[in-house]
Amino acid sequence: MSHSTSKDLYKAPRTDISQNQGKFRIHFNFPGRNHPTHDDHGYGPLSAVVESFMDPGTLIRMHPHQNEEIISWVPTGVMRHDDRDGNKLVTDQDHLMIMGAGSGFWHAEETLQDDPPLRMLQIFVRPHSLGLPPTIQHEEIPDPTPNEWRTLFGPEGTDNALTVRNDVFLHDIHLADGASVALPTQPDWDTYFYVFEGSIEADSRSFNEAESGLYVGGDELRLTATADSIVVAFVINPAAPITKQGTIGR
Repeated sequence: MSHSTSKDLYKAPRTDISQNQGKFRIHFNFPGRNHPTHDDHGYGPLSAVVESFMDPGTLIRMHPHQNEEIISWVPTGVMRHDDRDGNKLVTDQDHLMIMGAGSGFWHAEETLQDDPPLRMLQIFVRPHSLGLPPTIQHEEIPDPTPNEWRTLFGPEGTDNALTVRNDVFLHDIHLADGASVALPTQPDWDTYFYVFEGSIEADSRSFNEAESGLYVGGDELRLTATADSIVVAFVINPAAPITKQGTIGR
């Protein structure tokens, strides 16, 4: 299912791991599965990228998480958050939310009847340690600039407004048809990218909507849009210490 080129670019097709709960549907993408010899469904600190669909008038009742960082990235629509600490937050194209579940965090998610249909990514990052203090971050994010990467979060201790407690950066881009851009990389780190919308080419290979690539080392890799596209990219330290006791991602 996955294979590499001389540049160590591993492709995975649209996932077939999903759950259909009627008005709530989820599709699990496991970045470690891109690599044919990797024995972990996650890739370093990045455990899962979950594409979620919620119809208007849907409530996901209060439920717990532990020992994972949960990022809600909502390019269109709104996701309404409620938790036992009294936070009532709306995440949309102008905001990003990060729940650091740590030792335990309860939350609910909802769309109202007059909200638009929701399609979003919920991203699960493994923290470096178990039992960390629960935290929640909800911040306005800068408007996207066409054909330029936007940094949405980085590791704790970096100068990003939103952070996670391990070595992962998240970038996204709105790429116009025909535009070309270098994939974000960092020395000794690897990059996993996911085509949320549209289609791109990388290293003479096509990546369509809901397909992903894992780029392991090597020189600059350029992405060229073959349609107007939205792409997310995670720059990951594969050697980072990780925990594997998250409620969902593990």
